Amino acid sequence: MTLAFVFPGQGAQAFGMGQALAAAYPAAKAIFDEVDAALGESLSTLIWEGDIETLTLTQNAQPALMATSMAAKRAHEAEGVSIEQAAFVAGHSLGEYSALAAAGAISVADTARLLRTRGQAMQSAVPVGEGAMAAILGLDLEAVRAVALEAAQGEVCQAANDNDPTQVVVSGTKAAVERAAVIAKEKGAKRAVMLPVSAPFHCALMQPAADVMAEALAAVEIKTPAVPLIANVRADAVSDPAEIRQLLVEQVTGSVRWRESVQVMAAKGVTEFWEIGAGKALSGMIRKIDRSLSSRQFGTPEDVAAAKSA
Repeated sequence: MTLAFVFPGQGAQAFGMGQALAAAYPAAKAIFDEVDAALGESLSTLIWEGDIETLTLTQNAQPALMATSMAAKRAHEAEGVSIEQAAFVAGHSLGEYSALAAAGAISVADTARLLRTRGQAMQSAVPVGEGAMAAILGLDLEAVRAVALEAAQGEVCQAANDNDPTQVVVSGTKAAVERAAVIAKEKGAKRAVMLPVSAPFHCALMQPAADVMAEALAAVEIKTPAVPLIANVRADAVSDPAEIRQLLVEQVTGSVRWRESVQVMAAKGVTEFWEIGAGKALSGMIRKIDRSLSSRQFGTPEDVAAAKSA
């Protein structure tokens, strides 16, 4: 069995996530304390006692999901499962930051602050209501790219997330994305679903946020990760800190090439994927990408305890 550890992105957040881990493992609780201190506020209280609407705000969801993933990772360590047992790490969008923190490339405190900055910058890059995203179900990447090109009509419309063979997300100006949804249905898509997001992520409209992240990342130490990262925008392994820094900037406006990333890991010998943190969205995508691959979720104390025997 060759393992990859993968880390979820925005949308996986859930009220109360990580609380049972923190109660069961002191090392997991210490992660939430560290993130609270880094942000100068009690994000853990919001996750466990607040409301889902506030938690879902991009600036809160991003560091909260990272904290939950890192808490699960520290719980794994308490059970004797180390990051070095994986051949690769990867994450979906913000999950790439969780992957890098898990692999020791960026400190937890720096990662929390970077994700708070990233969330705020992505939210403020485009006025609310001017951008949109839609999931196109039943068309492959090339077909969706053609749809986006036709729908753009001088505006921004891009394939943002290539999630699996059945789902590609488009992002851009609201009118262009709405046109893409209609055109996709005309071209045979099973469904075109407008997503309840607050900004059009992973498209050219995010350039102001990319500029902010370039400055923020330049001020942070990035080390060589303990295991290679499969980067979102390249869908290949990287370990060089300078390269990682540049790819994290490019990721803000670039496509999340998740389907290709999973295929690359499988081609490099990975047979089992462990999803570390909240939810099970990535495991669902992985099964659609390649039915021969095994995937498991690790977000509860029971999951983590089972990891030791696995």
